Amino acid sequence: MVALVIVALTAGAFGAIAWGVDKHRATFGALLPAGAAVVTALITWMITMAFGLDAGPATAWIPWILSMVVGGAAAWATAGLVGRARHAHIVARTNEILAMH
Repeated sequence: MVALVIVALTAGAFGAIAWGVDKHRATFGALLPAGAAVVTALITWMITMAFGLDAGPATAWIPWILSMVVGGAAAWATAGLVGRARHAHIVARTNEILAMH
């Protein structure tokens, strides 16, 4: 159980970092990439445990590392995709409003 908490906290930290360094972070909340990272990391943890990758000493590290890497990647992808999409929408909407006048 402690391992699961550590994976969740690490993934949440990756999400906070992804939000902090994104240049379009004003367009979405800080919990979006962190939440995506935690959910993805915990699902990855469950899948790797279901496949028994923690059974042997040679593969015991896989659920830890893979969960953190996949969670971090999900955080960066969420921040990047949502940030760019919302920024483009805001710019298009602003241009549309300015074109009316």
